[in-house]
Amino acid sequence: MPEPTVSDVIVERLASWGVNRVFGYSGDGINGFMGALRRAEDRIEFVQARHEETAAFMAVGHAKYTGGVGVVTSTQGPGAVHLLNGLYDAKLDGVPVVAIVGQQSRTVLGSAYMQEIDLMSLFKDVAAQFLQQVNAPEQLPMVLDRAFRTAKATSSPCVVIVPHDIQSAPAPELDQEHGIVVTAPSWSTSAKIPRDEDLDAAAALLNSSERVALLVGQGARHAAREVVAAAEKLGAGIATSLLGKPYVDETLPFAVGTMGHLGTTASAHLLGNCDALLIVGSNDPWTEFYPPPGAARAVQIDIDERKIGNRYPVEVGLAGDAALALQALLSRLEPRARGQWRANVEREVTRWRELAAERAAVPAKPVNPERVVRELNGRLPGDALLSIDVGSCVYWYARQLVLPPGVPAHVSGTLASMGCSLPYGIAAKLAHPDRPVVALAGDGAMQMAGIAELVTVAHRWRQWADPRFVVCVFNNRELTEVTWEQRESEGEPRFAASQELPDFPFAGYADLLGLTGIRVEDPELIGDAWERAFAADRPVVIEVLTDPEIPLLPPFPAGREKADSMRKGLAAEDDGGRAAGLLDAYVSHEERPDG
Repeated sequence: MPEPTVSDVIVERLASWGVNRVFGYSGDGINGFMGALRRAEDRIEFVQARHEETAAFMAVGHAKYTGGVGVVTSTQGPGAVHLLNGLYDAKLDGVPVVAIVGQQSRTVLGSAYMQEIDLMSLFKDVAAQFLQQVNAPEQLPMVLDRAFRTAKATSSPCVVIVPHDIQSAPAPELDQEHGIVVTAPSWSTSAKIPRDEDLDAAAALLNSSERVALLVGQGARHAAREVVAAAEKLGAGIATSLLGKPYVDETLPFAVGTMGHLGTTASAHLLGNCDALLIVGSNDPWTEFYPPPGAARAVQIDIDERKIGNRYPVEVGLAGDAALALQALLSRLEPRARGQWRANVEREVTRWRELAAERAAVPAKPVNPERVVRELNGRLPGDALLSIDVGSCVYWYARQLVLPPGVPAHVSGTLASMGCSLPYGIAAKLAHPDRPVVALAGDGAMQMAGIAELVTVAHRWRQWADPRFVVCVFNNRELTEVTWEQRESEGEPRFAASQELPDFPFAGYADLLGLTGIRVEDPELIGDAWERAFAADRPVVIEVLTDPEIPLLPPFPAGREKADSMRKGLAAEDDGGRAAGLLDAYVSHEERPDG
């Protein structure tokens, strides 16, 4: 056996931290680490992505679907640069990731050597919580331990840079002496409960209010029962952020759905008419869809004190774990009978459900994308894992899909980066090979990253206990979300050179890879396509030819002004008449009093 190196120490430390999978792409800057992973491949799996960016997304997806720390590795220079998008996704969505990045040998740093870039400067913002280059073998265990502790404690990406010569240096024997720090791969968290005086103040505010709304984010992932109990006691309605959607049962009569630009009419009514707002684990940036400042008194629960009052003027902040905070708050809340406010909220929920069904049935050329997602209701397996890409498909997911309880669904929520769904889905499948995965993606996201990662799916699917990996591609030959944003935000007509996409045979490509491709051009065949995909013995790509003219209209009242801007853009388009007609129909839906 060869003498162990620092790279072997890295692998041992990763195993001690419970890491069983490292995502990445090889390069000469991490050859030492690759050798150690080869020697330990019975304990830690190396997952080769098609690109370092998607490898970083896989690490984020691993953290999101498992609750653990995602680990990604790359070489220096171009490989390191490619990691940034995924690491920023981790930073903005609050996900623990550790990146182990190679660097040229210390002896050539500063010489403008091949692929040499200043990695400390490159990563200083994205890894602001912890970024360190290892300059001596004895330093490595301590740096790696601190990276994991910080990633877990701050829910953020941390970066460890290991020069090539350090990776291949002999493993150090550490003694407790001056200039040497000996650490252990251990970490624990405290049970964080808000102060009694803050809980009393929050209860007094909520008990004195008549029209209470809850806004629930991903910080409530372990507090689903407590959220419902608080809403029942207060006679409140529950809205969710996009990232909070999987953690609230949307079959509840007082669950109004997702808030914000891609939200529901019921959420707009709830947040627009409440006199008190309880924010639970949410940092949603759609501030124009919150109650107008001064219209509602607010209480916010968040594990991170820095986020309290970050989006809305809050009177009482409860710094603590959402479940523990709500448990402590519940005993202080005064139960109230179902009143007019709850009745109004439930009426708006019913109205929204009817409106969503009506919109999914709107005739389109050839297929209405809202119907594509709506047909998934009742067909999505109860043990499924869902990933959603960024683009117009997020709107249809937020508005039309009712997730079975316990089904996790993840999207690049705050960075909102296209290309996340396939790497997220692959990471989910590797973590749970016995569960089906569904990825929703637009044709733009697929052309950006998804087509390449279908190669990874084709390479690996025979290793999975459950081979079902269903990719639904909304193929409308358009960057639809940005097209509607141009009309809405700028009053600009569609710019064909920037918005049109080349057509690509997604279903045919799946067949070439040995997967199953299903192409849908008839809306009556959508349900059958979903059923065939879930019955298949291998991964499936469902390519649906969808209509780019279906409007991405925000819920009213904010949507009223935005619709006027959209009309201005459409009026300047030679062929904008049909989209304008659909927009007018959606506006009439919003303004009809009975829904």
